[in-house]
Amino acid sequence: MTEAVPRPAATVLLLRDSPAGLQVFMVVRHDAIDFAGGALVFPGGRVDDDDHLLAGRADVYAPAENPDSVASSLRVAAIRETFEECGVLLARTRGAAPLIPAARLLDIERAHREKLCTGKIGFGAVLDAENLSLAPDLLVPYAHWITPRHQRKRYDTHFFLTAAPPDQVAAHDGSESVDSIWITPHEALAGQETGRFKLVFPTFLNLRKLGRHTTAPAALAAARQASVVTVMPELMHKDENGVRHLRLPIEADYGGEVFAVDLPSTS
Repeated sequence: MTEAVPRPAATVLLLRDSPAGLQVFMVVRHDAIDFAGGALVFPGGRVDDDDHLLAGRADVYAPAENPDSVASSLRVAAIRETFEECGVLLARTRGAAPLIPAARLLDIERAHREKLCTGKIGFGAVLDAENLSLAPDLLVPYAHWITPRHQRKRYDTHFFLTAAPPDQVAAHDGSESVDSIWITPHEALAGQETGRFKLVFPTFLNLRKLGRHTTAPAALAAARQASVVTVMPELMHKDENGVRHLRLPIEADYGGEVFAVDLPSTS
């Protein structure tokens, strides 16, 4: 069987502080979706052709000192998917420094979000209509997972952290995602244990890693100091109970190298 080529994708962990501690925004994917259907996940999705084009437009995406077209496209996809799935938009009026205010975002969402989510318009059309440029500088690289070679559908997924804009309201789209929640990593992991939530393996480990921090600034600062190590889980064996044992690079800093996994391994 021909090995599937991993498709580039981007995922965003929106963070905020709360009386309960550090929280992350997560959505419940529709059961009918064949990729992680019904799972509690971070917003995200595949890089599309429009993302590549927008990454090359200086009026939309300010180039870095040494721009990397692949990395830029991933950040465009991350911002687009966050808007589509959450209604949060990391963007500025062109030439301005602050992010767009909540009142203006609400107008933008009403005018464009549904049409964008249903493919009637592209993200570039939204940005041009509203005279917006993106804010990729707010995304902090966090993790990089590639679906194992034996799986039929494979993704090359880059995870980013960002602080949620305090005046923007995050909410699921009601289509690809059917529910949403601000939740602490501990609560999400406990929910998986009790059966309240379904977590895929990369989400599980990234939640556990995020749970080392008590505040959003601490998590962001740690991510800025860390090196992102690519993870492509390697199946070691299954034990007598059918539980898989997967090997990950210990340098990826998930607290070990071999994991007994009774969770879906989709990444």
